[in-house]
Amino acid sequence: MIYFFYGDEEFNISNEIKKFKSKLDKNFIEMSYKCFNNPKFPDLVSALRTQPMMFGNMVIEINCLSYLSGKTSEDGAFDDKQIAQIKDALDTCGENLDIIFVAQIPPDSKKKIDKRKKFFKLLSKYNAKEFLQIPSYKTAELESWIKQQAKSKDLKLTDKVVSEILIQVGANLRMLDAELEKLKIYAGENPVTVDMVKEICVTNEDLFVFADYLIDGNLTKTLEEYQKLLSKKHPLEILSVLHTLLHGKIQIKAYSAKYSPDEIAKMINMHPFRVKLEVQRLKNVSLKNLVKLKKNLTEAEFKIKSGQSGLDVDKEIEYAILQ
Repeated sequence: MIYFFYGDEEFNISNEIKKFKSKLDKNFIEMSYKCFNNPKFPDLVSALRTQPMMFGNMVIEINCLSYLSGKTSEDGAFDDKQIAQIKDALDTCGENLDIIFVAQIPPDSKKKIDKRKKFFKLLSKYNAKEFLQIPSYKTAELESWIKQQAKSKDLKLTDKVVSEILIQVGANLRMLDAELEKLKIYAGENPVTVDMVKEICVTNEDLFVFADYLIDGNLTKTLEEYQKLLSKKHPLEILSVLHTLLHGKIQIKAYSAKYSPDEIAKMINMHPFRVKLEVQRLKNVSLKNLVKLKKNLTEAEFKIKSGQSGLDVDKEIEYAILQ
């Protein structure tokens, strides 16, 4: 079967792919699952014509964002002859082979999927599904997602508990899922309560306080809050959220020189009231310092993930904060 998953909600896309991989024989996972990143045309066709071996089903994941967002002509990354060859390969793939095309727009990216491209139109004829981030103001949709995810983990949550989780954690689906996992371990067979959520889950308030102290340059308070967060969250999770917060603050600070808070809110998909508070909050904060801080954190993340850091993960991030 052919599938096409695209959009900017990374967590839901990766979850769908996990479902396919979970059905594969774990003893042959290295042979039954292959991933390609925007392969050149000959390699793409070769991958599509792969035949499953004797060990059963096979999954091929093809990251294809570059085909759909590159600065090629509006007709797409491939010419008509190539499109025809790709279609033929797709229509004749083995019944034990699942091919998943993925066009996931990274966070903080300006890339967009061009739906005019012939390649997009081709993939859309198969099992195509768009995964979009749920805006923070769509609380009913987010609460519905939390309930569904909790059900998959055998967690029973009351409406009051679901609302508290959303208030505490925010709209990031990956963070919400991680907090649900923690609640499952903590609660065991017992019902999850509002008090459990307040005690266990990292809150938006915790992260905002930490970010505010950091941006103000109050290093003593910053380190105190950082240590508190470490008791509840892995350093890389803190770093990920901090990147998101800083990105939003940088956008607001940069746009505030030319646009009103209401205009900025529409541009960056944030509640107008929160934008107004941020504009006032960042009034005496230098845009240059915000950018430098994000750069330091990005370099720390690169060192950690590439194995080039000579420090523990939490210390590497702490060093980036202190610079």
